[in-house]
Amino acid sequence: MKAAQGRFKDKHPLGLQADPAIVQAVEERLINGMITCADATDIADDLHKTMQQIGLVLDLLEVSLSKCQLGLFGYDPQKKIVKPATSVVKEMETAITKKLVNGRLSCDAGWKIALELALPKLTVSSACEAMKIKIKPCQLGAF
Repeated sequence: MKAAQGRFKDKHPLGLQADPAIVQAVEERLINGMITCADATDIADDLHKTMQQIGLVLDLLEVSLSKCQLGLFGYDPQKKIVKPATSVVKEMETAITKKLVNGRLSCDAGWKIALELALPKLTVSSACEAMKIKIKPCQLGAF
């Protein structure tokens, strides 16, 4: 397993132990020391764990995330693939505005909006880009 940069686990108190079932599932899906956001989500679903639990183990293992499902990071070579929407329909704008906390939309809230409106997650992040709204925090703790 390729370690990232030795910085992720420093976000957490010393002595935390990684859940062995999550470790095994992560190691089975690693590619060049990285795991996609979609694979991390699948692990959470398969093991009935929270995204935060998966993110903690990823940090403890120094595993980098790739291919954020909102298009915000982890794509080569441009890093971020989300682009501002050319227009934002009122229903989307209202849904986003209602879920803002301190002027930001959480990743989790963005996913819920996509589900509620039956739209791709990238459509929500694209609307946020157009509205100049930052998406934070990440469910996995990446940002």
